[in-house]
Amino acid sequence: MKKVLGITNIRSDYDLVSGVYEILDDDPEVDLKLLVGGAHLSPTYGNTFKNIKNDGFEILAKIETLIDSNTPQSRLKTASLLLQSSTDIVAQHSPDAILYAGDREDVIVGGLLGAYLNIPTYHFYGGDHVIDGHVDNAVRHATSKLSTFHMVTIPTHKERLLKMGESEERIFVVGSTALDKFNSHKPYSRKEIKKKFNLPFEINEYALVIFHPQDLERQDSAKYFQNILDSLKEIDLPAFVSYPNTDPGNKDIIDVIRAFEKREQFIFYKNLDRDLFLSIFKKASFLIGNSSAGILEAASIPIPAINVGIRQLGRSANRNVIFCKVNKGAIINSIKKALSQDFKDSIKDIENIYGDGNSSKKAAEIIKNFKVDDLLYKTEDPLNNE
Repeated sequence: MKKVLGITNIRSDYDLVSGVYEILDDDPEVDLKLLVGGAHLSPTYGNTFKNIKNDGFEILAKIETLIDSNTPQSRLKTASLLLQSSTDIVAQHSPDAILYAGDREDVIVGGLLGAYLNIPTYHFYGGDHVIDGHVDNAVRHATSKLSTFHMVTIPTHKERLLKMGESEERIFVVGSTALDKFNSHKPYSRKEIKKKFNLPFEINEYALVIFHPQDLERQDSAKYFQNILDSLKEIDLPAFVSYPNTDPGNKDIIDVIRAFEKREQFIFYKNLDRDLFLSIFKKASFLIGNSSAGILEAASIPIPAINVGIRQLGRSANRNVIFCKVNKGAIINSIKKALSQDFKDSIKDIENIYGDGNSSKKAAEIIKNFKVDDLLYKTEDPLNNE
């Protein structure tokens, strides 16, 4: 039996690969366990550990690691706590493979665990690139260099890893594993959504807002977020609004939420069960903010995705994405464009470049059956990589 360990510390990375976990967990020849920490265990971010528990996965350990602060130091300290707390646990469990996804500080810990403990690792969503200067971009690439194998979403990401010196036999283009459950999910109707939230008004048209702080914009992120809410207020459009992630600057965004939370027009949430969140997403008129969901998933509905500011700039995007400046005028114009029939018609036949909804099965088969052999140790010289 193959022992597989998944590392997850926040709702976003869990959602990226939960479909892979599900397939592996159902396989009688695989012993899947999850190492859970970070924001999953924090009430500030909705205690998303409950989602994992409800999905029925076996938990190897829960580790309190999150420094719930508003500073850059907090992310480093959180990563150090994860490394220190998990090393003995992972060494004693001795899995045959470690899985992790994305570009946050915890994935580099996964890479370090595998590299130093001689355990094959599979990094999901490597090879991507943004030009916004955010530290996550460098963490993603550094993690790729530490990882044994790469599950990438599109051929461009494979090409980038090849240029970084990774050998071709380590890289698998599987598409976005986040799309599998997303595409197969059957959403609630808008009437059902209204009932579940006990809303006193109809939601024929509404926005979904997901906005996170960004390193170079940290001092102004709360202002940009407020510009989004002010623009929606001016247009008089209801919106479901997510709390931000754990990045420095998040507390300033939460302060804006508190200033707006009495306005009936806005429905703020920390965490929703998956069916309800995906229903809100799929029935929205558009997504606005700076979430990777606008890049990866929105085209599969399809709905417009307005990306405000520099976060996500440089990533391969479908034509439903509208990159927008941060001032109110630009945001309002982008909203009007997203709501226009011409733009809706221009994206209705879009095919998502990130996959067709069968990626999790491809990835699970590779993890289960691929022979690591001589690839565990990285002996190849990037100078000789062709």
